[in-house]
Amino acid sequence: MKSVIFRCENEEYGIAIDQVVSIEKIGKITPIPHLPKYLIGFTRIREELIPVLDFNIILYNKPTSDPMSRIIVLNTDIVNFGLVVSEAKEILDIREDDIQQVGLVNYSQTKYFTAVANLDNRMITIVSPKVLVNSLEGIREIIDYLHQLLADEKESNA
Repeated sequence: MKSVIFRCENEEYGIAIDQVVSIEKIGKITPIPHLPKYLIGFTRIREELIPVLDFNIILYNKPTSDPMSRIIVLNTDIVNFGLVVSEAKEILDIREDDIQQVGLVNYSQTKYFTAVANLDNRMITIVSPKVLVNSLEGIREIIDYLHQLLADEKESNA
């Protein structure tokens, strides 16, 4: 399984490469008041308006402040979104033999951790973007808001 490996704090995480649209430097992010803390705002990447989530806030309740931080743009059937991480490190081919399912998927706070890749000198927690976006409190309202923004934008351009 080819995965994009990234870091938050001192831990490594992976997302299957087929769910990654791109990896971007952090540009202008427009904050929107009264949204959940993990949603730091919206940005445009290649003309697409996307919500930007801070994975460090989701995991550790503190914002990403690393100079190497990046936005990983992810594709789910619900919404494309950007995930701010401390560092996008590499693309790694993880063998099936190295992947172990985790019992933590039953824990409601971490159901988006779907497996752990146990490599020689490192452990990489595998994240499912679809489960992540579905498990966040308030995400439905945010997606509805985004769809309304896009509809208003389309209307004003017509």
